[in-house]
Amino acid sequence: MKIWTSEHTFNHPWETVAQAAWRKYPNPMNPAVVGIDVVDRKVVDGILHTHRLVSSKWFFPRWAQALIGTAKICYASEKSEVNPNEREMTLKTSNLTFCRYIAVDETVKYTPHPSDPAKTLLTQEAVVTVQGVPLSSYMEDLLTNKISLNAGKGRQAIEWVIGKLDSEIKELANTACKSTDELLSQTKKSLDDITITARRSMDDISTKAKRSLDDIEKFRKSNANQRS
Repeated sequence: MKIWTSEHTFNHPWETVAQAAWRKYPNPMNPAVVGIDVVDRKVVDGILHTHRLVSSKWFFPRWAQALIGTAKICYASEKSEVNPNEREMTLKTSNLTFCRYIAVDETVKYTPHPSDPAKTLLTQEAVVTVQGVPLSSYMEDLLTNKISLNAGKGRQAIEWVIGKLDSEIKELANTACKSTDELLSQTKKSLDDITITARRSMDDISTKAKRSLDDIEKFRKSNANQRS
């Protein structure tokens, strides 16, 4: 049995990192993960419980394939709990493929950093056990190194998703600004059109009124001349 542990600090608040963790796959850093399917999801006492099936490709060397077999797609069960009040997210993953010979139980936890709540502390632990085949200790080392490599890719993926989220927010803000500018422009154009129309109407009324006054004056003068 091999036990692997790791810690990492993200320079982002817990809410941001937790949201990115949900959207971590797919990502270009670790294309081996090919699918995430939600099996069950529920909220109990304010805690979100989720069960997901993770599909991935594990590339074992030929000597390992000769010992444990081959599989185009490997599956793992991921059960998670998100407690927004305590600001804690825990994911526990266990392999379903090759479980006759291999047991990989991984726990990942995201919590606010104890010395800086504006940052997030990631703690990871994986327990690897290989049994029933020759070279079990060597295979445990192989799997542990693979987990360590994937953990580094996972941290990069979190940063990639956060950058993507920031870009989406900026794009939404720019779209909102453009929409506001367009609305103001259309409103100004409408007001200008109304003003021009109103002015034309007033000019028409003034012209007609002046003509009416001129006609009345002419009529008055004509009557006066006839009387004299």
